[in-house]
Amino acid sequence: MENRMSSGSGKARQIYKATFEPRIKTYINVTVITIMVCTVVGILLIPVWLIAGRYYLNRYFDSLHCELTTRALHFKKGVLFTTERTIPLDKIQDLAFKEGPVLRYFGLSSLLIETAGQSAANSVDMTLTGIVDSSEFRMKVMDQRDEVTYNRSSDFSSPDEHGHPLEPLLKEISETLKRIESKG
Repeated sequence: MENRMSSGSGKARQIYKATFEPRIKTYINVTVITIMVCTVVGILLIPVWLIAGRYYLNRYFDSLHCELTTRALHFKKGVLFTTERTIPLDKIQDLAFKEGPVLRYFGLSSLLIETAGQSAANSVDMTLTGIVDSSEFRMKVMDQRDEVTYNRSSDFSSPDEHGHPLEPLLKEISETLKRIESKG
């Protein structure tokens, strides 16, 4: 399923498509029922959830989609309300694991994706719960991120025969700084 593309080429290609653990349906079901038990209105809705919940959870599970391309991480989920996110790989700062006791009981883990430019400190941009072999997925994302950022930085350090597009601006800034230093 590996499919690499050299930098500078056109369209991004899929490198890896994540699959999700079917146990995520049981985890969500238990979580929803627990929340319902904690509220008066929720207790009344438990029979409705027990009837319609299985259908909803199957549709939700079928809607889960996550793929790593040569440029970004794409994620889509939802039945009634859908969420679709695309995170450029060069914006990903870290992928952290979260495994609480309930997640561990179901054999699941969550990957917390932290990106550059988040509004709140220590906030998580996206959470992926229930990915099969999440440690391998994390490693593939981080390796591709490193490849993208390495290629981008090498593009800046080794211009082609025409030079880098920012080169005239950088020269002008450098000359301005030299003039300022000579006056001071």
